[in-house]
Amino acid sequence: MYVTARAHDPGELVSSSASPGTTAALEATVESATAPLSTTGPARATTPVSASASPVDRDALLAEAVGAVPVEAGARVSVAVLDTESGRSAVYGDGAFDTASIVKADILASLLLQAQDAGRGLTAREKTYAAAMIRDSDNASATALWKAIGQAQGLAAANKRFGLGDTQGGDGLLWGLTQTTAADQLTLLRQVFGDDSQLDADSRQYLRGLMGDIAAGQDWGVSAAGPSGFALKNGWLPRSATGLWDINSVGRVKAGGREYLVAVLSDGNSTKAKGISLVETAAKAAVSVLAKN
Repeated sequence: MYVTARAHDPGELVSSSASPGTTAALEATVESATAPLSTTGPARATTPVSASASPVDRDALLAEAVGAVPVEAGARVSVAVLDTESGRSAVYGDGAFDTASIVKADILASLLLQAQDAGRGLTAREKTYAAAMIRDSDNASATALWKAIGQAQGLAAANKRFGLGDTQGGDGLLWGLTQTTAADQLTLLRQVFGDDSQLDADSRQYLRGLMGDIAAGQDWGVSAAGPSGFALKNGWLPRSATGLWDINSVGRVKAGGREYLVAVLSDGNSTKAKGISLVETAAKAAVSVLAKN
């Protein structure tokens, strides 16, 4: 059963009458391992025969790296990461998490796909909502566009085409309680930042631009792993029943001359600050794994 949203629960706020300034203020607050050489055959053989390189289990390496990250008792974290140049990837954890406000990127991707299908661009009003929803994480704007795409049904139709198989929209207007996995969020990021996408070049560039212009104070998260540049969407939500925090971050980061897509989901954090620290440490660990392997 979903809990009742409170006015100070950012990801659960669904009132379309809430002002953008108020809601914005509420939310601002590891393939290179090589087997040893060996020789085979009669003693007269003089040329060593190299064994094939052992495949690297990057998921296991990522699990080891994330396992070294301090996690509070009762909290959970899941991570997915992709090196866009090499195609190497790794995933840790397959559980479902509340999206909180990271669903806003999915809402806009769905709206853009619907507009493409209709052969039109976004209206001026839609662009105003989209900018506030992504840059400022404004909830009233998200509610308006959630309605515009057909709520959970519209999101599901778009996500089927995007390739997200484990994301389920929240009931009614509770878009912040959409359920997703880190692997699904990585798939969505590939739709936004890759070329093999259901979204056309203009749609991808538009969404990338907004995610690269996040409001000051909301640019934490996977950005910690991208000192050379980033584009992201974060989500944070204190649950009404427990007071524990969902803290999520998804996006593209650039580090060491390479580009990575990273999704980190967490819940059960005692405070927002501890959740942010967990997400940032996990993001850095994930990028480090692929940078070395």
